Order: sequence, then C-alpha cells, then structure tokens
Amino acid sequence: MSGCARTRGTTVLKGVVCVGLTVALAACGTGDPDAGTNGVGKLSASKIEKKTRAAAERARSVKLSGTVVSNGRTYRLDMHLKRDGATGKVAAKGGSAFWLLRVGKQMFLKADADFWARQKKGGEEPSKSDVQAAGKLDGKYVKVPAEDPAYKQLSGFADMQSLLEGLMMMSGERETGDRGEVGGVKTVRVQAGGGSGGVVDVSLIGSPYPLRIERAGGAGTLELGDWNKEFALEPPAKQQVVDYGRKIVADKG
Repeated sequence: MSGCARTRGTTVLKGVVCVGLTVALAACGTGDPDAGTNGVGKLSASKIEKKTRAAAERARSVKLSGTVVSNGRTYRLDMHLKRDGATGKVAAKGGSAFWLLRVGKQMFLKADADFWARQKKGGEEPSKSDVQAAGKLDGKYVKVPAEDPAYKQLSGFADMQSLLEGLMMMSGERETGDRGEVGGVKTVRVQAGGGSGGVVDVSLIGSPYPLRIERAGGAGTLELGDWNKEFALEPPAKQQVVDYGRKIVADKG
C-alpha cells in the first residue's frame, strides 16, 4: 500500500470516529432529563407540592432528622414516626437531651438525672436535694398524662401527621428550583417566596416524598427518609416506668 493510500484510510477512519462521537453527544444533549423518573419534575410547582403532600399523608412511617426552631428554641430531632406512635431523641440547643416514646395515646419521656434536676430551676444550678430526687428518675420512662400541658408540647415531636403538616407549611409564591440529590436520590426543588418562605426537595424516584425541608424564616432544616419502613414500637417494661400522673391525681384527691 502506498503512503497516499494509508493517509486516505486514516483520514476516513478519523471521519467515522468524529461522526460517531457527534451523533452520541447529540443524543445525550436531546435526551429527556425526566426519563426514568416519576415525572413530577415536569409539573408546575403547585402541582408538585400537592403531590408530595398527598404522598406524605398516605405514608405509614418515616425517619426524620435535623433541626427545628419552636418558640425561640432550637431542637435537634432524630425521630422514627408512624401513624400510631413514635420513638427517638430530642436535644435542645444548650440543654440536655431526652428520649420520647409514644405508643398509641401513651406518651413516655426518658432522660438522665441532670435533665430532671434542672426542670424547675429556671437555669439555676440544681441543689443537692434536686439532684438526689432526680436520680430516682435517671434512665426511667416517665409516663406523661394526657391532661398535663407537657403532653401537648411533646406530641408536636411525636405525632407523624401533625409534625409533617407543620414542617411542610410554606408561605409565598411557589416556583420550581434546581434539580439535585438527597441521599443519592434525584430530586426537584419547590420553593416559596424565593426560598425565604420554605423549600422542599421532592423525590423524582418512586413516590414523590419530601426528602429535605428548609422551613420558612430559617426555622430549621430536616431530612426525611426510610418512608414506609417498618420498625418496632412497644411500651417499656413496667419496672422501667414511673407514672407520676397517678401520684398527681392521688395528691389532688
């Protein structure tokens, strides 16, 4: 073969490769970004919000972790919730952590002695007698009676439906934002008021669950996962429970 023939063959080969790459790149550029997704990314912001709310309302359970600001205080939540109860940890910024357990209508709170010793001190250092008394509750599950004002406050952390409704409240005109990922799952963003009124990252895979929430006014950011994943939920053993509600009723009588 002459040098000229080899040159022509090389030129033809290069041309074929270039054409192939051009076609491949063109195919990538015109592909559907919603291919393989649940399709909500094609919808308007208001319709996406409606669908993610409906998905959350139908869900049986969820794992929730992050921060919320309530009544001027910041709390760190690590909760597993389902329709008939919840279990998990709540930690107040600058304060002690406590564990919540709700089984049906029964509410239990567990904390260490330091937590209990400081409950009635208004920030002051607890006395020796406070510490001694609190020691009896260290690591115990304290049953919270339904008539106690604390019951309603704690329910805000342990009631799946009301908690999700509160977290997903947004204010302002809705618009779709960037595509992204949360925990490796593709998402589309819905924001209100330019983002200051709340942001929800919605799953583009499977059911359109909310996977990340930024609350309006900087009132906390949370991630949600393990949707519909079952977990055990049982009341604590009787020897681990202190039912102070009965004592209060007895004292009133």
